[in-house]
Amino acid sequence: MNGLATADNKWDGSAYTGSPCCPRFVDAEGDRWTLRPAGEHDLDRVVALYDDFGPADRSMGIPPATDHRRRSWIETLLAEGHNIVAEGAEGLVGHVVYTPAEDDRPELAVFVHPNRQNRGIGTELCAQAAAAAVDADRTALELHVDQRNRAAVAVYRRLGFEVVNADQTMQMALELDESVAATVCSSPAERS
Repeated sequence: MNGLATADNKWDGSAYTGSPCCPRFVDAEGDRWTLRPAGEHDLDRVVALYDDFGPADRSMGIPPATDHRRRSWIETLLAEGHNIVAEGAEGLVGHVVYTPAEDDRPELAVFVHPNRQNRGIGTELCAQAAAAAVDADRTALELHVDQRNRAAVAVYRRLGFEVVNADQTMQMALELDESVAATVCSSPAERS
């Protein structure tokens, strides 16, 4: 475990004070996940995650439905964005990205495997992305969400996103001020 294990080979989180340094997360059902940065070397694993998304799991055309467009979209995200994945014993279950990574106000997108939704994984991925954006001196994260996606809107509001513009899709922003930084940079247990 790269120096993070106790004598009995259990994970020791005592060295971690909060996001984006705390890589472990326990979801609402008690399953444990590692949240870690993802890069181009993860391409095939991220593609495999999105291969399980059906028409009902897509929002505003993403992830793309066809294999070649989906792969191209993921290649672009991994090359141009700041990516974090949630990983368990059976593989990747979630992916969050803000892109372009160097923009002052990049756009956020998060997806959780259809069989792992409503467990807090997406919320934790978003908090980790916000903490990484704070650490990278970004001023805000922005996103677009279908207003009918009430679960996603509720997650974003809980994290502090505010509506900037609303028509058929809702544009939301999270200003990364000191109060938001204090919240998202705390440990997952402190945010619960």
